[in-house]
Amino acid sequence: MGTSATTWAATGALALLLAGCGTLPNGHAWGAGATLSPGWERVRVSAVHAASDAWVWAPLAGAGVLQIDNWDHRVSDWAQRETPVFGSTSNAEHWSDDLRSSSVAAHFLTVLATPGGESGSQWLLNKAKGYSVQLAAAAVAGGTTTVLKRVTGRERPNGKDDESFPSGHATVSAVYDRMAVENLDQIDMNHGVRTGLSVGLDALTIATSWARVEAGAHFPSDTLVSIALGNFCGKFFTDAFLGLGDANASFAFVPLPRGGEVRWQVGFGER
Repeated sequence: MGTSATTWAATGALALLLAGCGTLPNGHAWGAGATLSPGWERVRVSAVHAASDAWVWAPLAGAGVLQIDNWDHRVSDWAQRETPVFGSTSNAEHWSDDLRSSSVAAHFLTVLATPGGESGSQWLLNKAKGYSVQLAAAAVAGGTTTVLKRVTGRERPNGKDDESFPSGHATVSAVYDRMAVENLDQIDMNHGVRTGLSVGLDALTIATSWARVEAGAHFPSDTLVSIALGNFCGKFFTDAFLGLGDANASFAFVPLPRGGEVRWQVGFGER
């Protein structure tokens, strides 16, 4: 069993290294287009695209629904009492640390696997530029989480302190998993494999978030807001500063006989 696992690990590592060579379908290398000045239009479109993503607005909507009839506290109390997934609050606490670390590791593997060009020195430069952009996304997500904790001062369900909102673990997992998904989209692989990996990364975010709820460290709404924040930062930075977005979004007001309507249009281009 040990030899088999080692063989599979070595094969996977070799596959990642091979996949990390070459270029994207547009002829560019991953990370080569990284820039500190993408221009206002690209920033605007990327922000709209990220905000309209289901992994951003849906968790926020869920957090709002949980405020009805005190469901946020009810679910939290039930999760701590029953611990249906992790068996105990202490196990949930340990698992949340491990799952968060897994998200960070998974993202790094996708960075290695993205097509970074053929040349050794250029490959390293492209990887460094792209990785720096995505580390900046994680830093912004983490910094925003820290500020919100200080401003809101929400007490944790277990009463440990007043840093419940939002969840740092969930934010970290969400931002790294989202960037990993974005990176997978740049790798030439079987569609079914890509979908399976993406679903696995999404599940990792959800598992990390739920572990924090079972541990009594956060209310469900705390982790849902963190999922939205992490996904927004991961998507926005990747689109705006790496130039890997695939959509051009625009809003327009259309006059009508009895008023008007706001239309949102997204045009998808070939990667």
